[in-house]
Amino acid sequence: MIDTVAAELRSIAKSSTNATGYFAALYSQVTQNVAAAIRQGSFTDGARMERFATVFASYYIDAMHGDGRRPRSWQACLDVADDNALLIVQHLLLGINAHINHDLPFAVAEVTGDGNIEDVRGDFEAINRILAETYGGILKALERVSRWIGEADLLGGGRLFNFSLERARDQAWAAAERLVVLDVAGRDRYEKDLDEQVSVLAYLVTKPPALLRPLLRLARSMETQDAKSVTSVLLAPD
Repeated sequence: MIDTVAAELRSIAKSSTNATGYFAALYSQVTQNVAAAIRQGSFTDGARMERFATVFASYYIDAMHGDGRRPRSWQACLDVADDNALLIVQHLLLGINAHINHDLPFAVAEVTGDGNIEDVRGDFEAINRILAETYGGILKALERVSRWIGEADLLGGGRLFNFSLERARDQAWAAAERLVVLDVAGRDRYEKDLDEQVSVLAYLVTKPPALLRPLLRLARSMETQDAKSVTSVLLAPD
């Protein structure tokens, strides 16, 4: 089941001709590593984690295949997918923002169902280690297509990225705790509010402060411009 999801994510990445392939490639690597961890018995409940990974991925896949019905937070990613002025990392952050800040709470709530959400927490937090390892490899791979990444990593950019990611997942967990006690109508209202908030974050990713923009333009000039090449590197980080 999870291997099928990973294969579909790779297919989305390979078929992409713009920056939408970046997050799909990254996500396929994460999913493959989660699948490996499940096989190795790294989780308390491997079957539940496979179901969770599949449900979680379905939010992204549905957004990519959606016919005008996708969340605004995902539409924000697609709206700038052909914008070559944005850094590779900005495109990746847009996908991470939508998937973690918007999709993750709903996936946790869906897998929890009528059970106790705390039963899921240990395995939820165990994924942080897998994410850190995956993103470490991705950042190393990005050095092949983004010449400034290595310098940023030496200055602590990788550690800051992992810290920010953990903070985002903590916030997603808190959102899931609120969701599980709501009825269907309450969840619908909460989804609209959350989607609005995450859309604002997407705007901030694409429109950084004016003082930073010359630096970002310089960084972009040090990156590979061909989207297919970037996606290929992210699909095979080793």
